[in-house]
Amino acid sequence: MKTIGLLGGMSWESSAEYYRVMNEEVKARLGGLHSAKILMNSLEFQELRDLMCAGRWSEIGDRLAAAARTLEKAGADLMVIGTNTMHKVAPQVADALSIPLIHIADATADAARERGCTRVGLLGTAFTMEDDFYSGRLNEHGLEVLVPEAGDRKLVDRVIFDEMCRGAFLDPSRAEYLRIIDDLSAKGAQAVILGCTEIGLLVRPGDTDVPTLDTCAIHAATVVKKALG
Repeated sequence: MKTIGLLGGMSWESSAEYYRVMNEEVKARLGGLHSAKILMNSLEFQELRDLMCAGRWSEIGDRLAAAARTLEKAGADLMVIGTNTMHKVAPQVADALSIPLIHIADATADAARERGCTRVGLLGTAFTMEDDFYSGRLNEHGLEVLVPEAGDRKLVDRVIFDEMCRGAFLDPSRAEYLRIIDDLSAKGAQAVILGCTEIGLLVRPGDTDVPTLDTCAIHAATVVKKALG
């Protein structure tokens, strides 16, 4: 079993979910008392959020790259950035390493294509929905990407940072997310990507008839598959 390096803390709620899913995946595959070999570097999220708001992405990349290098030196065999938005600096992190970085959008695209999807909706932070680092990566896999209207993008982003990243998963926000998911489905999305690793804690599969792709669960399961070879 290879050792997984996890860049976490962005937010720690989803990092805990990564840890749970990776261990459950190992248990399901190997049985017994097997568990995942994980090294985690948990970053201080407020500092990174301040840099995000200031548009200082190169500095964010420097911090994540330095954190990733400490995990590689500690023995990590492959690297995971446990958040969608921070994949904006994934190339900077990957360039700092000699071990593979498992990209969350690649794993999600594979899962979408396995379902036969060619057109998907995307929810996430404003950066994830509006910049091309994520949707462009999905496009490279042959997926057409739909995002919510401007007002709904603002709502989705606000709920992520003001509620979910603070540990609040509220029924009114769930209802709004489900409305937006239904709207994307009505516009032709065959599935909706929960493109922020906290959204799967708010919107569960039984909450909607629209197929959803939980990026946290997909990413974690993909990493375990690669770790076990």
